[in-house]
Amino acid sequence: MLTLQEILETINMVQEENLDIRTITMGISLRDCADPDPLRARQKIYDKIMRYAGSLVRTGEEIEREYGIPIVNKRISVTPIAIVAESSATGNFVDFAQTLDEAAASVGVNFIGGYSALVHKGFTKADRQLIESIPQALAATQRVCSSVNVATTKAGINMDAIYLMGRIIKMTAELTESSDSVGCAKLVVFTNAPEDNPFMAGAFHGVGEPECVINIGVSGPGVVKKAVETVKGADIGVLAETVKKTAFKITRMGELIGRTAAQRLGVPFGIVDISLAPTPAIGDSVAEIIEAIGVERCGTHGTTAALALLNDAVKKGGAMASSYVGGLSGAFIPLSEDSGMIKAAEAGALTLDKLEAMTSVCSVGLDMIAVPGDTSAEVIAAIIADEAAIGMINKKTTAVRIIPAVGKKIGDYVEFGGLLGRAPVISVKTFTAKEFIRRGGRIPAPIQSLTN
Repeated sequence: MLTLQEILETINMVQEENLDIRTITMGISLRDCADPDPLRARQKIYDKIMRYAGSLVRTGEEIEREYGIPIVNKRISVTPIAIVAESSATGNFVDFAQTLDEAAASVGVNFIGGYSALVHKGFTKADRQLIESIPQALAATQRVCSSVNVATTKAGINMDAIYLMGRIIKMTAELTESSDSVGCAKLVVFTNAPEDNPFMAGAFHGVGEPECVINIGVSGPGVVKKAVETVKGADIGVLAETVKKTAFKITRMGELIGRTAAQRLGVPFGIVDISLAPTPAIGDSVAEIIEAIGVERCGTHGTTAALALLNDAVKKGGAMASSYVGGLSGAFIPLSEDSGMIKAAEAGALTLDKLEAMTSVCSVGLDMIAVPGDTSAEVIAAIIADEAAIGMINKKTTAVRIIPAVGKKIGDYVEFGGLLGRAPVISVKTFTAKEFIRRGGRIPAPIQSLTN
């Protein structure tokens, strides 16, 4: 049970430090919607989403009012559509994306994730069809998010998939050029993708998940920054303990909201993802936490160590607070969604290479990175391959959400608004690894995979 003191602290966090529930995400299994007739399959998908998620938004709004805690997003994740649509006699997977978009609009959620494929060890026919349809699907929909898992520690890295995704990202950017290539902001390439991630754009409902489940994503960069500022000058041990205790409180609050939502919706509670997910709002920045720790500007020397400390303390605090911490859980470093990251990039302290180094110790990877529109598919694929290697070797999730903004050059900006924010276009290496990327095949799983 929450104590009165914890309740008062939480109210203060909400009012003064930007604490919120970033998302209530309902995961829905669509495995029983598979049908040889694509029209029937899509109708089953629409009907099932409406049946389970019809009151999701209303329930979330009721809980917001009762507890006084903002719930920023209500979202849905579904079984990877490459699996669901595999038995349908169709070559047009875009129709399935449009069905998801229509269902999401009908229930009132802002995003639906699961236009996805899992190809870390190879492609099925449906996997390839879905991946090749991603650019058109994201251009034709508003709420659909897509993800592709191209590597795992157990399977290695599917380099054929990575090269294909380099080309798909370029095509997606071109088809959504009129909106600063926003389609790429809804497309993630994963290594070791979690099946219970509530955050977009990478959320999907894994095959090991129940029929329906509620997962919660909390967010508290402003709260953690305030806590760090209270121990200015203290040693690292005190600092880590302070962050850990703060993460504990945030997690307790998140699980309370999640369990309440699950109970009212009549479905199981799944996990609370305790990731520090920033927004463009002032004071809601992971970069500013790093700077409060004592790094003059995020991206300079010392940044990776400070981020490692932060990420570890958040995970320990969450694990103390709940037995059901899951998803990604740590710290996100999206360039466009973090005002402090944007300032650091503008100042020249934060580069693509430094962001890559930071991904070795944080929760995700290269997130919402805008690069020049003439960046080649091979360069994009090489960036993905580097992140996949970090994830594979370190047994962690990594991801790439990169935006080769058509018509933009270094120093320009992409403007998305809302949670997606704005980002400066940053430089990439002019040298390429195209011969390496074009070799294809699969990088074998590392020795660390032999754990049985």
